[in-house]
Amino acid sequence: MSEKKILIIADQISPFVGQSPMADYCRQLPQSIQELGNDIRTFMPKWGHINERRNQLHEVIRLSGMNLIIDDTDHPLIIKVASLQSARIQVYFIDNEDFFQNRLLVTDKDGVEYEDNDERTIFFARGVLETVKKLRWNPDIIHCHGWLSALIPLYVKTAYKEEPAFRESKIVYSLYEQAFKQNFHDKYPDIIPTKDMTPGDIGTFDSPIDYNAVMKKAIEFSDGVICNAPVIDASLPAFAKQKGIPVLEGDAMTMSADAINDFYNTL
Repeated sequence: MSEKKILIIADQISPFVGQSPMADYCRQLPQSIQELGNDIRTFMPKWGHINERRNQLHEVIRLSGMNLIIDDTDHPLIIKVASLQSARIQVYFIDNEDFFQNRLLVTDKDGVEYEDNDERTIFFARGVLETVKKLRWNPDIIHCHGWLSALIPLYVKTAYKEEPAFRESKIVYSLYEQAFKQNFHDKYPDIIPTKDMTPGDIGTFDSPIDYNAVMKKAIEFSDGVICNAPVIDASLPAFAKQKGIPVLEGDAMTMSADAINDFYNTL
């Protein structure tokens, strides 16, 4: 297959956050996939502990300035960018005072999970997709890593399905070990829809809305699933197979970029 445009969305990318299996993998994957002849864009959240001066982040004014409404509240969208110079890859950061500035990933400094983690998934997903639209760059593959991007597949296949940027996109969702323990609020399905969606577009979530329920909703709207950890709840890839969705099993972190690229090509 000829050069593909691949959008990689991750909760963590090194060196902007401390080392972790996801952060290290999502630093190497874009470079490796790019070296196979593909065009890459990467997105992640601008977590509060990211040092903007050290990492040379700067705001992209032309991409910032939109307000996203979640549960009747306006949240300004701020876009920043930095470069992985050795890889010639730009990383775009989704930022917002309410959801990311001065805040960590899943829990606060005392280990308490944030009460609005569910709303953060909505803001992050919509923020990424609105920014890609403004870039006028149409990805062939959208590869999502982490719980924060769990709504990307749903939005692409519903609210954004007629957008030229995403009309032909295939979505790959990578599964990781459980990232949060506190269930999302019961109102979560009610605050997901945009003006271009109906509640019927979302369907139903398992109750309670726990980590697996959120992952299953991501899987349901994806075109392919990759196992990105040695230990994953077996019910998740089984759910994908039940839905007829291709699954790349094993631990993808130990696989070559060629194997991942080949999986993209099958879609």
